[in-house]
Amino acid sequence: MACSPLKFSTPLRSLFSSTSLRRLPRIPFQSSRFSQPVTHKTLTLTFSTGIRGVSCSGSFFWRAKASMADTSTEKGKGKVEVFDSEEDLSVSLAKYIADLADKLSKEKGTFTVVLSGGSLIKSLRKLVEPPYIDSVDWSTWQVFWVDERLVPKDHVDSNYKLAFDGFLSKVPILPGHAYSINDALPAEGAADDYETCLKHLVTSGVIGTSTATGFPKFDIVLLGMGPDGHVASLFPGHSLIKENEKWVTFIKDSPKPPPERITFTFPVINSSAHIALVVCGAGKAVPVQAALGNSQNSNLLPVQMVSPEGELVWFLDKDAASKL
Repeated sequence: MACSPLKFSTPLRSLFSSTSLRRLPRIPFQSSRFSQPVTHKTLTLTFSTGIRGVSCSGSFFWRAKASMADTSTEKGKGKVEVFDSEEDLSVSLAKYIADLADKLSKEKGTFTVVLSGGSLIKSLRKLVEPPYIDSVDWSTWQVFWVDERLVPKDHVDSNYKLAFDGFLSKVPILPGHAYSINDALPAEGAADDYETCLKHLVTSGVIGTSTATGFPKFDIVLLGMGPDGHVASLFPGHSLIKENEKWVTFIKDSPKPPPERITFTFPVINSSAHIALVVCGAGKAVPVQAALGNSQNSNLLPVQMVSPEGELVWFLDKDAASKL
């Protein structure tokens, strides 16, 4: 793979001979390779030391050794952050969520968060530690699930149980602000019931509405991804990935057990203001490459269909990003 060119709008000789820059501490850089160019009109490099860097232009990808993450932005694919470890990823994810929660809670008094299952909950663990456990205004949080398995809430396969054990039971979110599914209903009934709940909360102003699509607009959807590229309970090749009218739908033949589930549809997922896609492990490197690389395959994976009208940020560890 060829590195994309680094072009500065100011000649390098003039840039680094300036008096102000000579006084700054030296921060080593090394080139990093990416599967295709990342285009910026103007970019300001900001290091973890708090030093503001130089304005530059061109197509490039960089690595600042002073920072724990590589970052790039590409139109249509969102912002991509690659971390040396899952530990570093979880630290950055907690700060991202906490900062967003603080901003939106102050602006509108609520913060609507959609959780998924799998390894995502483990990556939220830093939120239940200082400083966030004490500084976050948990009373504004309204919590939902992007998908759920049709099992009792105390079942090992329950996304509710996973979230409760690893996150919700450790933070002071109000009991009435966590909206789980009715697991006593059959799959179709549970999907209809959850959609009815969402519509009531939209009517009452708890959940916003997208002016572009008319679907509910959540503040943030926290998504994981499976090794096959599925998100929520939307699987490759399944007819549900084409559902464009319902808010919540059901599946009885999931290729991954348990077979019966309910799930948000893509119109709801993509109407959100922010999506964080959290992916760790070498076993998921292939779908990450398909989503962020130069894939010419016309059969899109579900993860490639994630395209919010707001902001998309990928949180990847270096193993998940190993094929980029």
